[in-house]
Amino acid sequence: MGVFHVSKQITIQSHKGEYTASFVRGGMDQLNKDPIENAIYIVDKNIAKLYSDRLNNILNSQRVLKIEATEENKSLDCFPAYIDALVELKVRREQTLVAIGGGIIQDITCFLATTLMRGLPWMFYPTTLLAQSDSCIGSKSSINSGDVKNILGTFTPPNNVVIDVDFLSTLEEKDIFSGIGEMIKVHAINSPIDFDKISDNYEQILYDQSVMEEFIYSSLLMKKRLIEVDEFDQGPRNVMNYGHSFGHAIESATNYGIPHGIAVTIGMDIANYVASKLNVSKIEHFERMHEVMEKNYKSYLHTNISVEALIDALSKDKKNSATQLRLILPDQEGRIGIGLYDNNDVLVNAINDYFTQYGVKQ
Repeated sequence: MGVFHVSKQITIQSHKGEYTASFVRGGMDQLNKDPIENAIYIVDKNIAKLYSDRLNNILNSQRVLKIEATEENKSLDCFPAYIDALVELKVRREQTLVAIGGGIIQDITCFLATTLMRGLPWMFYPTTLLAQSDSCIGSKSSINSGDVKNILGTFTPPNNVVIDVDFLSTLEEKDIFSGIGEMIKVHAINSPIDFDKISDNYEQILYDQSVMEEFIYSSLLMKKRLIEVDEFDQGPRNVMNYGHSFGHAIESATNYGIPHGIAVTIGMDIANYVASKLNVSKIEHFERMHEVMEKNYKSYLHTNISVEALIDALSKDKKNSATQLRLILPDQEGRIGIGLYDNNDVLVNAINDYFTQYGVKQ
């Protein structure tokens, strides 16, 4: 395979050794021109359609499995068919599985690579902003079983990741906002100063691909620091769930009508407001952060979100008990941290107040 023209690169330490995330403009073209020897490609069907010309050598080869990137297709029930397809392609232990797609294709490929023949190497070409700026590093994968989402999974990092921001040009607007939601999250976790930096550059991120790439890079650097000290999600890395308790509850309450990263954005906004009402943080931190949060979920500002359904979903979160919620909130200095909070009328009233005052319609 030819030499990539890498503009920047991050090396991540994992329990399986080092792996790299390399930024390569035109990476898909280089891959298509000089395919990886002895690889089998697992490709999002929509990417195959959108980039049929630029990935023609790969897509026309005898070593490709195309999968529609839906939640249903990362269910355990689908994996016998994937395994049969790979066996038909004469998969061998020395071969590399190459994922080309977003988080769903990442989860499917990682799970196959971990379990097939007791382990195969794999690579990842993330094609969504959410995958490029967040999920592509960190080792985690999850698949569904029956009606239970993400109940099975592994910690198996790819051998390497190649990030080509050209893929982002065909994303829908909602997917851009969803990815930016996770970028905002990790910058807020890193420090109030870093949050202010991404907030100040929000418009440039949307319209300037070079600025977008710089913030993808900084997002991964920030995540790298957490995953290297807590790869298996036992302590410090849990702070990466900032906005997710409320965000997952919003997804459940709206039957997943709001994309994940946008639900997380609303979740962070609620968390900041609730923190001020619980006297954990100051209202100034909510106000400082609210403007960019609202910009990022503005397309869903009038989505009907039942507060009752949200609170019910929040109480059912596996991290919580009937009387206490494990929430990630800003403190008095605006630093993000984890704590246990009583699931009582004060919390419920704070959530209701947020929806009443800040425009996400009930």
